[in-house]
Amino acid sequence: MKLKHLSILFSTALALLSLSGAAQAGGSDGHGGLCSNATLKGPFGFIGHGEILGLIGADGKVHPYAATSILDDVALVTFDGMGHFSRTDFGVIGGLPKGGSITFNPNQTGTYTVNSDCTGTMKIVYTAGGAVPAGVETDLNIVVAADGTLVQSVVYRAVTVSGATPDGVTCPPNCEQGVQESFEGKKVVVYGFR
Repeated sequence: MKLKHLSILFSTALALLSLSGAAQAGGSDGHGGLCSNATLKGPFGFIGHGEILGLIGADGKVHPYAATSILDDVALVTFDGMGHFSRTDFGVIGGLPKGGSITFNPNQTGTYTVNSDCTGTMKIVYTAGGAVPAGVETDLNIVVAADGTLVQSVVYRAVTVSGATPDGVTCPPNCEQGVQESFEGKKVVVYGFR
């Protein structure tokens, strides 16, 4: 009798666990349901590193600058859970502070989208008044991990407002840069809470 009772309990527990997994995965098709814009809410500390290689010409190829520039950046990004964020950052490009400013560049904003499979995008468009010229844009593909406390990203599009390469490509009109940059953001934990 005890064996039959344990067997029923085990079967019930297994069924509940299976249903729980299907609900988390967004249903029996295995797609979505894990993440949304609401997954990212509150402050995240980001660190970024990479290289600015050159301008992308009309031919779709990267035309290298005379010298590539290494980028290092730290930022505090605060997500609102609804697709918008505010941002302040400090960065160094080619060994010099961005825009010559040795302080953080506050009052930046952007948009983001988190898909149900925890992939998504972020877009930063700089406006006047900061260390970076107005019109500069950085677009990233992101993955949200670690229960929504980690954002990993790679830049897929970078727009500048001026520049030239030794082989004659200029901005304008060719203002998209070839970059190799990645950023990682971790949720800022305050007093042990997320």
